[in-house]
Amino acid sequence: MNTFPVGKLNTNLLGELLGAVKNRDPRVIVGPKVGEDAAVIDFGDKYLIATTDPITFTSYKIGWYTVNVNANDIATMGGAPKWLLASIFLPENKTDSKLVEEIFHDIEMAAEELGIVLCGGHTEITQGLDRPIVSGHMLGEVDKGKLVQNSNAKVGDDIILTKGIAIEGMALLAREKEKELSVKYGNLFVRKVQNFLHDPGISVVKEALIANQAADIHAMHDPTEGGLATGLFELARVSNTGVIIYEEKIKCLDEARVLCSEYNLDPMGVIASGALLIVINPDDRESVLSKLAENGIECSVIGKLTDKEDGLKIIRNREASDLPFFEVDEITRII
Repeated sequence: MNTFPVGKLNTNLLGELLGAVKNRDPRVIVGPKVGEDAAVIDFGDKYLIATTDPITFTSYKIGWYTVNVNANDIATMGGAPKWLLASIFLPENKTDSKLVEEIFHDIEMAAEELGIVLCGGHTEITQGLDRPIVSGHMLGEVDKGKLVQNSNAKVGDDIILTKGIAIEGMALLAREKEKELSVKYGNLFVRKVQNFLHDPGISVVKEALIANQAADIHAMHDPTEGGLATGLFELARVSNTGVIIYEEKIKCLDEARVLCSEYNLDPMGVIASGALLIVINPDDRESVLSKLAENGIECSVIGKLTDKEDGLKIIRNREASDLPFFEVDEITRII
């Protein structure tokens, strides 16, 4: 029997399963679909946005992670994250009051930073776990005229990338491999990479809300597991388009390049929370770029959407090749 690897479920199988789900409520505006980051429900004057995301890659600041990655999904739909429920699963024989208090503290601190209210959830000590796992369930809202759906992306649209790739992946790597990396690259280098969680940071809420106010955004997507490449595959799938991107336009922090080279990782396939893909009409490009720059957010146009028949391509040294596909996130080969 062929089993699936660790990480996201095979997108073809997931697409088939979700395609068979029937929408029995006309108030569900956006239902389950590969490439859309959240569900959308008609709540009268506004749309309610709902998402869920667990933290499984790391146990470090797991409560803080839970708030931020779920808030990102709300923001990519154009909405403001508002309410969080958290299911906290704790390991047997390893859970004490200190661990639980740390998780709750980190959730509350991250929620306060983003104006989110922790309004419920569930806790338990779970048999068989060797580390805590937290699954977040977040709600937000958006004005009906500002909802962003990735299925609205169009051929000819520009693709903007904010901040850079492999941000979260490198922070995780520097945390898990701290001792050996400190010996080779020094403590200052390692601490800087560990701090990628906060600078440039894995939250995309600020840039998503800024972009959505600056222009008519056709799509926004935060590439997570599987990195930028997987994010582009998901975007192309839901919008029924192709993609062409230029490697020289894709920012990768110097420290990230060093660590990817050290462990023979392709940065295009490393978990990339902190980056945001913004898809817009070329006529709106300058207004979005300038507004992001005014707010101190680095960004660049890395390519555009093309006809589906053209496939997904990357230009390296003026030569086109197929965009690499990563069945599992590159970081899983190391941690």
